[in-house]
Amino acid sequence: MTEKTHDAGTHHEHDHQHEGVQQGGLNLHKDADNAVDMWDGMYRERAKIWSGNPNPQLVAEAKDLKPGKALDLGCGEGGDAIWLAKQGWTVTALDVSAVALERAAEHAEEAGVADRIHWQQQDLTEWEPQPEFDLVSAQFLHSPLLPWRDSVTSAAAAVAPGGTLLVVGHHPHGLPSWSRHHHETDLFFTAEQLAGALRLDSEPWSVNVLTDRGRTVSGPGGESGTTLDTLLRATKHA
Repeated sequence: MTEKTHDAGTHHEHDHQHEGVQQGGLNLHKDADNAVDMWDGMYRERAKIWSGNPNPQLVAEAKDLKPGKALDLGCGEGGDAIWLAKQGWTVTALDVSAVALERAAEHAEEAGVADRIHWQQQDLTEWEPQPEFDLVSAQFLHSPLLPWRDSVTSAAAAVAPGGTLLVVGHHPHGLPSWSRHHHETDLFFTAEQLAGALRLDSEPWSVNVLTDRGRTVSGPGGESGTTLDTLLRATKHA
C-alpha cells in the first residue's frame, strides 16, 4: 500500500516510489471503500507506475549497513526491495495492493533475486509488527487512509534490538510547484514532528540522521524542480 505505500513519482516515474501521485500524475481513488480498492485502482491505471529505481535516500542511508533481515513497508512495484536483495538482504516486502505485489514479484524474477524476497499483502492499519528486522524501511508512507503517526510507530515496533529504522517522507512545505497536494499537508511531516511521534528523546534509540534533505525531481511536463524529504535514520539499542 504505500505511498509509495504510494503517493509519491520521482513516489517515481522518477526515482522514488511515490512521487507520481503526490506530484500530480496519478489518480488516488480516495472514494474507494477500502485501501485495497484504492491502491489496486491506482495501479490498474497504468502498466507501470514507478521507475523501478530504488528511492535515493534508501540507497544513501543503507548502502553501508551490514545486510541481514530487512522489512520494506509499502513496497509498491518492488524497486526498493529488489535493490536491498541485490545488496545481500533477505527482504520481507509488504503492500496492500495485490496488483503491485504481482508486478513486484515479476520484477524480482527478472532481476534474479526472487529467492531473497518474501512478498506479503498486508493492510498496515491491521498489521501487528514483531521486533525482528535488522532494517525497517518506511519510504513515503503517505495515505489518506493511514495516519503517518500510526505508520511510523508501527515501523519502529518492527525493528529488532540493534537494528536500524529508516523513515523518509515528504516535508509538508517542501513539495514542488506542480504538486496537487499542497492542501494536504497533514499527510506529511517535519523532522520535529517525526521525532516527537517516535519519542526519540526517551525511547531506546540512537539517532544517526534527523534532517530535511532537498532533491531534484522532474515534473509531469518534464520540468525540473526541488522537493524536500524529511529523513530519519536511527538505531535501536540492543
